[in-house]
Amino acid sequence: TPQFRRVSRRQLLAWCRVILLLLLLSAWQFYARWFGDPGLISAPSEVLLALVTRILSDSAVLTAIGVAVMEIATAFALSATVGVALGVAIGWSTVGRRGALPIVLLLYAVPQMILLPLFTMGFGVGPTCKILFGVTHGAFPVVLNVVAGMRQADRTLVHGARAMGASDAALIRHVYLPGMAPALFAGLRLAMTLCMLGVLLAELYVSTTGIGHFTMMFAQDFDPAPLFALVAVLAGVAIVMNETVRIAERRTMRWKN
Repeated sequence: TPQFRRVSRRQLLAWCRVILLLLLLSAWQFYARWFGDPGLISAPSEVLLALVTRILSDSAVLTAIGVAVMEIATAFALSATVGVALGVAIGWSTVGRRGALPIVLLLYAVPQMILLPLFTMGFGVGPTCKILFGVTHGAFPVVLNVVAGMRQADRTLVHGARAMGASDAALIRHVYLPGMAPALFAGLRLAMTLCMLGVLLAELYVSTTGIGHFTMMFAQDFDPAPLFALVAVLAGVAIVMNETVRIAERRTMRWKN
């Protein structure tokens, strides 16, 4: 049956991923064991050991990871809120798109890294600086995708809703938001990645006790095993957050299927 074939195809793809991952880990283990410089690369077995004995068992590192996750989540929530509000305001009219959108594109083209010293001078080296620096990374893709989604709205539905007396708020809620949902979630998934990038960059350069401090400490000590383990934890956090956005997208888009 088609359903059985679909399940079999999913199982085949899952096994292919598992086999590919095992092959990559085996190649990594072999290279690190026989050819790698111990000061630059560690085998997966050593990384796993460091994860258990030096990362997950260290309360200071766990606290730093928890703070980083909180900062990333806060930056993402602010990016989504600010991005949707600005995107709707800009995409609502031709004047907004022609007047404000070029300014947004100009600001988006500025490398955010060069602005970090300004954030440090203005907000110090605490969580506020890192969160706002993450927002500067994550808000722009949300704004641009919301504007693009509003431009792609079905004009027949828009004119029909206006003809039936729909208010601006009702028009946004019942016509624009459902129509731009695919573009919006594409922007949110990109914003999640960029928020994490912004927060971790700020952590690396201004943190004295957070994740950035431990990352720099392991790197400067040429101790790659806990460094790779910490990177693995952060990668896991990114996967969980991205999967959360994907699940929200799937549930929101269920009506379309």
